[in-house]
Amino acid sequence: MINISFFGFWVAITVTWIIVRGVIALRTKHFSLKRELQLLLVYGCIILVSRFVYFPLHPVKGRIDYLRFDSSRIFPIWHNFELFTFTHDFYDGWKTNVIGNILLFVPVGFVWPICFKRLDNVGKVTLAGFIYTLLIELTQLPFYDRCSDVDDMILNTTGVFLGALIYFGIKKLKGSKHRQ
Repeated sequence: MINISFFGFWVAITVTWIIVRGVIALRTKHFSLKRELQLLLVYGCIILVSRFVYFPLHPVKGRIDYLRFDSSRIFPIWHNFELFTFTHDFYDGWKTNVIGNILLFVPVGFVWPICFKRLDNVGKVTLAGFIYTLLIELTQLPFYDRCSDVDDMILNTTGVFLGALIYFGIKKLKGSKHRQ
């Protein structure tokens, strides 16, 4: 069994981020502090989302519990492919799960169009958010204490959609004020 701490996970993401950004800067022979600061928003979203989708929500003995990998416990895969179970499967904390899954991804829908100019409308941002969510759910499969859930994909994508609506709504309001 391998226990992965959130700190170790954070270090791995951070080192990977720095290496990727460094390689890109070397290949393009261009470095923009403004661009790197923008992309730190994406990095922040990745860290925030990773904290809550890979690690248990509630602290154990005052600290974030481990993400556990045990190759002997991968199968059967813990998953839910039944749509909208959150509408009838009421358990302790179901409201927190539904609202949390939506709110956790609102920043993604808001930040990504700031950082990625090709994400220039709500539909593109929502599709990118759906793909990101799919990637997250697939990467949870090998961890026996995590559950890949189609409802999480729906709720997370809803959060990205709402964040994109907020971003493009603000952008539209700013544009109409400048025209006046």
